[in-house]
Amino acid sequence: MDELKIAREAKKEPIEKICTELGIEREDYEPYGNYIAKVKIPSQSVKNDKLILVTAMNSTPAGEGKTTLSIGLADAMNSLGYKTVLALREPSMGPVMGRKGGATGGGYSQIVPRAEIDLHFTGDFHALQIANNTLAALIDNDIYQGNPHQLDPKSIIFTRILDVNDRALRETIIGLGSKVNGVIRPDQFEITAASELMAILCLAKDYVDLKERIGKILVGYTYEGNPVTVKELGFVGPVAAILSSAIRPNLVQTLDHNPAFVHGGPFANIAHGANSILATKLALKYGDYAITEAGFGSDLGAEKFIDLVSRKLEVTPKVIVIVASIRSLKFQVQGSMDQILEENIDDVKKGYANLQQHIQNLTSTGIKVVVGINKFYTDTDDEFKALTELLDQDQFKWAICETYEKGAAGGKDLAEIVHSLVEEKPEKVKRFYELNDTLEEKIEKVAKKVYRSEQVEYSTAAKKAIKQLKDNHWDQLPICIAKTPQSFSDDANVLGAPRGFTLHIRDIKPKLGAGFIVVYTGKILTMPGLPKEPEALNIDLDQDGNITGPV
Repeated sequence: MDELKIAREAKKEPIEKICTELGIEREDYEPYGNYIAKVKIPSQSVKNDKLILVTAMNSTPAGEGKTTLSIGLADAMNSLGYKTVLALREPSMGPVMGRKGGATGGGYSQIVPRAEIDLHFTGDFHALQIANNTLAALIDNDIYQGNPHQLDPKSIIFTRILDVNDRALRETIIGLGSKVNGVIRPDQFEITAASELMAILCLAKDYVDLKERIGKILVGYTYEGNPVTVKELGFVGPVAAILSSAIRPNLVQTLDHNPAFVHGGPFANIAHGANSILATKLALKYGDYAITEAGFGSDLGAEKFIDLVSRKLEVTPKVIVIVASIRSLKFQVQGSMDQILEENIDDVKKGYANLQQHIQNLTSTGIKVVVGINKFYTDTDDEFKALTELLDQDQFKWAICETYEKGAAGGKDLAEIVHSLVEEKPEKVKRFYELNDTLEEKIEKVAKKVYRSEQVEYSTAAKKAIKQLKDNHWDQLPICIAKTPQSFSDDANVLGAPRGFTLHIRDIKPKLGAGFIVVYTGKILTMPGLPKEPEALNIDLDQDGNITGPV
């Protein structure tokens, strides 16, 4: 199926029509070309709470179609008369040019204009990159120009960023050469989606909050060990100014001309994994129902949405859809993509333990859960029978989703179940930890309740960081665990539903502007590298100026 051709040839409505039908006044949006708009920040709290969260089981390296299912579910609900608005993350150039490709859905379940969204879109990622690196340059210039704040160069934790998978920049030395090049010190680059500024953009509620959060960013420490923030350095203004447009959510449309706010793009393995709360608020404001997505499996994105994002949003999901697939189940047993397209009923049954744990974890919160089984053309009837019998045996709700091949029509069964669950009386939500828990308690509750680890082991660096956090009274913040998305453990090779393992905490860093503490586990990296055969090699431009390839 030529997804790019489908997107290019699809009839798109002018963005003005999408805005008008949604109820957005002309003064509240700014067109970016014919099919994209920047929308004004909502000025009041949103009363609608009919929020649907889409997450997944641990997937194959290729992903299992959360975005495709989210788009198809929104189209299906709208086709049934339930006014539904999407809120999704923006694509990062790292995965687009790396392994997974774009983030605009697939088949007949896409948002458009596809290539524009997948590549530069409205420039939000570029603005974040420039704002972040301007701040980094100002910090180094402050040290070079006499260091009036007595900032210890060796203590600086604020890093430069780039929206490219470039392993060569994971560890760098800056200031080499003569003295005019600045102070020599170690530095590193993180991918834009893992940066604190990305998290700030996605968690800020307005311009004032944006500036306050930028001001709270911890830069490093003085020679005497006192923390130094961006506000103390006086650098808030230029950083906020660069982000003045980027903070406004973007509006596009699905192939069925349904509205989709696409804004922000933190990864869920090394960041909090959800689109901006402003985009979700707009989806709730203009729709009767809103659908949003949390990145990777529920052990990462959904846990962080429940424990971190929903606290900032002040809305918890009414329903959670867990995306599963036959090939993901088989991957949990085989650990390779080589044979997962071949029928293997035994591996479907064995791999079910992974999906079962995801369902059990989310059901324990009191939020209603349904499994959306993404259908691939290689799946067999016997494999579906094996999976659905296991789901029925555990009394879990499920529906097969075929929106990739059939668009809205392929998602109506799931849409009806989701709508029915949303309208039921909700239970009180039980989060995985409380904010007044100690830092160690928060980490260990997630480790044991969600990952099912037996114990948690802290490195010397992590123990030192915990003491520093407590000394500065920062330990009451929520946590954001950085972990491999391939496994419940911190080892990407340990698949299925492991037990008896140890979660290894390598380091812990405060992100005061974002308002959370990042806990680094195992060998997790915040700057990915390109695979042996990156998707970039399949992207091209034809003689008529049309982009070709997997974007």
